[in-house]
Amino acid sequence: MKNTAKMMISFETWKRLAIPLVFIAGLFTALAVQPPRVGDAAPDFTLKTLDDKPVELRQLTASTPVVLVVLRGWPGYQCPICTRQVHDFVAHAREFAARKARVLMVYPGPARNLKAHAQDFLQDKQRPREFLFVTDPDFSMVNAYGLRWNAPHETSYPSTFILATNGLVRFAHISHSHGDRVSAPTALEALVSYLKRDGLLYSGPRTNNRAGKNFPTAE
Repeated sequence: MKNTAKMMISFETWKRLAIPLVFIAGLFTALAVQPPRVGDAAPDFTLKTLDDKPVELRQLTASTPVVLVVLRGWPGYQCPICTRQVHDFVAHAREFAARKARVLMVYPGPARNLKAHAQDFLQDKQRPREFLFVTDPDFSMVNAYGLRWNAPHETSYPSTFILATNGLVRFAHISHSHGDRVSAPTALEALVSYLKRDGLLYSGPRTNNRAGKNFPTAE
């Protein structure tokens, strides 16, 4: 009888403890950083290029749409799918430039030797003037965007965002695998769709307003 009573008390004690623990676990899940969705303000960040020049996202979006591409960076090797994606975007550089958009690519990874790894990654890749390439040492940007892939030999979920000049997310795609990347044509289609929706894309002459301001045109 005594053992039975002890077991009942232990069970009741476990129930009293389990309920708050489940609540706390749920609270931490709710408070975990979630990736920005369409309509959200893109979190600001400042990262450096390979020549140590700071790039602040807020400054970029103040004047131009931004196509933000988050690569896997350095998971311990150079990601071949990232290489293909970068080549794809570079091949369509003129089309991004025609829409007055800047392409910003983020290369995340552990801080040690990250710059050297990024330089090696870019060796066989041309970088058009409109493209910016920055490193994210120790995942500061990736964590702020809720994109950290916490698994062995992983860094971040490959992602693509299109950001408007007011800093809002107009397109978002997050891959939870090595593949499922946004191609350059898909990004361009989403960019044109956002520009048309916001009245920033015209099919007429480039100078199409009283102030004589140039707008990107559909081609």
